[in-house]
Amino acid sequence: MQLPIQTTLKDGTRIELDEMSGDEKEDVRALLNIVIIEGQTYPQAQPLSEEEFAAYWMSQDTFVVRLVDDSAGRTNLREKIWGAFYLRPNFPGRCSHICNAGFIVQPSARGLGIGRYMGETMLAIARAKGYTAVMFNVIFSTNTPSLNLWKSLDFSIVGTIPNAVNFIDGKKADAVIMYRALE
Repeated sequence: MQLPIQTTLKDGTRIELDEMSGDEKEDVRALLNIVIIEGQTYPQAQPLSEEEFAAYWMSQDTFVVRLVDDSAGRTNLREKIWGAFYLRPNFPGRCSHICNAGFIVQPSARGLGIGRYMGETMLAIARAKGYTAVMFNVIFSTNTPSLNLWKSLDFSIVGTIPNAVNFIDGKKADAVIMYRALE
């Protein structure tokens, strides 16, 4: 699959999805740490150091969504990176044909279709890399936008882990496991 791939959002903003470059590593780590601090979608309890980020996010393929043209006048969205995801085998060896991915979107850019764009493109990239399925291990049951997105992209819930999530306020939530074959 040839990258970068550009698209136009509903409001006319042009973005591109590309492999993450080395100079974008810190921007992606900062974005992931924002998402971790929000505490609503990722299991980590504390922001990640450079080493922790490298071990967690950088172990395989990494991609970013960048702003190409701001003709829609989104001057409040000055961040270089609007979204990012990783793609890697979910299991080793004989099960490495099943991949896993993790996604993040700038808080100020949510609701613009960036998550869907990354999800659809990830499916094409995964197929091109020879994966035969995608599996998400932990989606918080309270993360309705994510659950709705993946269901709309033909993922199925294959399991639920009761009370897997401990929120900072003491509340708990289930974790959902989702799966989609690519063949």
